Amino acid sequence: MKKQTVSFVIPCYRSAATIGSVVEEIGRTMEALTRYEYEIILVNDCSPDDTFGKIRQLCEQNPRITGVNLSRNFGQHAALMAGFHRVTGDILVCLDDDGQTPACEVGKLLDALEKGADVVYAKYEHKQHSAFRNFGSRVNDRMLCFMLNKPRELFVSSYFAARRFVLDEMLRYENAFPYVIGLVLRATRNIVNVTVEHRNRQAGVSGYTFGKLLALWFNGFTAFSEKPLRIATMLGVGCAGLGFLYGIYTVIKKLVLPGVPVGFSALMAAIMFIGGMLMLMLGLVGEYVGRMYICINNAPQFVVREVVGKGQAADGQDE
Repeated sequence: MKKQTVSFVIPCYRSAATIGSVVEEIGRTMEALTRYEYEIILVNDCSPDDTFGKIRQLCEQNPRITGVNLSRNFGQHAALMAGFHRVTGDILVCLDDDGQTPACEVGKLLDALEKGADVVYAKYEHKQHSAFRNFGSRVNDRMLCFMLNKPRELFVSSYFAARRFVLDEMLRYENAFPYVIGLVLRATRNIVNVTVEHRNRQAGVSGYTFGKLLALWFNGFTAFSEKPLRIATMLGVGCAGLGFLYGIYTVIKKLVLPGVPVGFSALMAAIMFIGGMLMLMLGLVGEYVGRMYICINNAPQFVVREVVGKGQAADGQDE
């Protein structure tokens, strides 16, 4: 019987000191899982350190590894999409480059796929992130439930495994603002969790700043949900209703108490509030229109500068 091939895709940024040990752990783990073949795709998201030099060295040592070097920093999800275009296997596994996601427990994810799941996300009992990252994860989870209708009991993370048909569906998305979680939820709802260990970071600090997290959330919600526009509409209706009621209150107050002057400060507060809400809604609509314009102009998800190793001669898609 032909063995299934597991394709590991790892986006890399400032990971010259850690990616080697991650690759070694994958190799040791897959040697024990003899029912599978495997390949590794390492995507350097224009890291400022010598990450791609380390990737090149790993490719020379291991023929199973493909190294992809992006021309500039496109972000984690675009780097994942660049790796997805190089995948040749039957099963996709994504994990981090810093050693926090345990490659040695990939068997749990693969077993869940064999039991019938389409996608399996690793769930952590105790996350070893900073308080800021944990707070950001909680906010992200709440917003995913509201904006993308993610089941509340489902935990999503950067460590997951998916069947080939889910990958093929994600590759159909060619717009400039990829959001992998949204693509997964669009492809299937047969998604389960398995519990794995979450380790301390081996070296360095997380590259996710508040600005990057905010941009990532905005990518997902404007690319895969129209709910922000609906919220803006409801806010507009609410503000108009409040303004109408306040106008009636002002008229009645003037009729009942003609000696009471109409408050200038109240008028300015109302104008500032309504004006601010209008600018917010206009900016939201403009964000949608701007993203549509960028997509119509075929802005690339990523641009590949160089490919080394196993996939160098493959017909990948450089977008």
